[in-house]
Amino acid sequence: MRTMTAALGLLAATAAHAENRIDTVRPDAPALAAYGDHKIGVTTMTFTNPDQIDVVNTGETGEPPRYDREITVEIWYPATDDTTPGGTYTALIRDGVTTATLTGQAARDAAPDTGETFPLVIVSHGYPGNRFLLSPLAENLASKGYVVAAIDHPDSTYDDQTAFGSTLVNRPWDQRFVIDSVTALEGPLGDIIQGDNIAIMGYSMGGYGALVYAGAGVTLLSTTYEWGAPQGLLERNLMGTESHAALKDDRLKAVVAFGPWGNNTGFWDAESWAAIDKPVMLIAGEIDDVSQYSAMRGIFDATINTTRHLLTFSQANHNAGAPMPAPAESYAVSPTLGYAPFEHYADPVWDSVRMNNISQHFVTGYLDLYLKGDSEKARYFDLAPDATDGVWSVGKDGRETEEHTYWTGFPNRTAAGLRFETKAAGE
Repeated sequence: MRTMTAALGLLAATAAHAENRIDTVRPDAPALAAYGDHKIGVTTMTFTNPDQIDVVNTGETGEPPRYDREITVEIWYPATDDTTPGGTYTALIRDGVTTATLTGQAARDAAPDTGETFPLVIVSHGYPGNRFLLSPLAENLASKGYVVAAIDHPDSTYDDQTAFGSTLVNRPWDQRFVIDSVTALEGPLGDIIQGDNIAIMGYSMGGYGALVYAGAGVTLLSTTYEWGAPQGLLERNLMGTESHAALKDDRLKAVVAFGPWGNNTGFWDAESWAAIDKPVMLIAGEIDDVSQYSAMRGIFDATINTTRHLLTFSQANHNAGAPMPAPAESYAVSPTLGYAPFEHYADPVWDSVRMNNISQHFVTGYLDLYLKGDSEKARYFDLAPDATDGVWSVGKDGRETEEHTYWTGFPNRTAAGLRFETKAAGE
């Protein structure tokens, strides 16, 4: 009987995992990770950016060819109260061949809640990636009163991974084009978007693009790398040029960068960082061997003209806080890749759902503070820099005592392994 019960439990757990849920909030999640009060809708749109330089097919000499750059975007948004929650997404996984069905709370093409307007959050994936990679964060934020637009960046998705130079050149411009396209939407969805109140949330190369967009133009050295963009095309993003200055966008109010790549290879310098005047939240793994943790700390230290925050996952690698939990379909070794795509999503030390919940907590507080002006959320950032230094002290009545310094919003014993630091402009 005991064996039968165990087997049934295993089957139930396997079935739940096979759903590939993106909306799981653990019982030990911090306070702001919980889903909000809004029902969620989701829709897919494609926008075409005409007459763009085709970086992939540009040779070492000759006139660069041009093409129309089609960009697919998944948009999550607050939906009407009569929306029936729940739906699925069909997404390619890392091997670019296998599809996975993801399950969440959003309803496909539900009617937008036109009773109010909401800030816009742009989501930009890594290289490679796709618009679903950060879907647990995107869907969660929509439930809290945000319109969230996640981009499929051409030349950088799982089934369309080509020359890295295209990613270097196009990331911030894709972000700009999608901002312009989404804020120009008409009809019920367009009516609910606050077109002048925007954040960009990027992971890895998405973080690179967001930082360039926020003002950190790249160095001249970075435009010369052999493995970069041909014919100096990256000079479009060069610090001090008219082309990079054209990215300046007063609609942008805040940036979230997970594991941003580039400072580890000389893409920025002190002049670049001094140009950022938007609040920045950096989320990083302590042993990130892709973007290099020391390089990301360098961003935190050098962005001296803005308020910035750094959340560190101890002993986590490059996947800290951003990717969705590894789909069940990613566990098997892929003939295409020669390894299990699982490692593209997971971290050997941290549980992905746990990291997503922590990110949902901090990103919610951050966006509420800087996009919605909710000053009450500032208390979630007034923390002992190292969570292990926080003291849990609660009286018999359940109230915190004067000695209580544990991280706000975290249940007892649940902030272990985390650090959170803040620097104000001028520091």
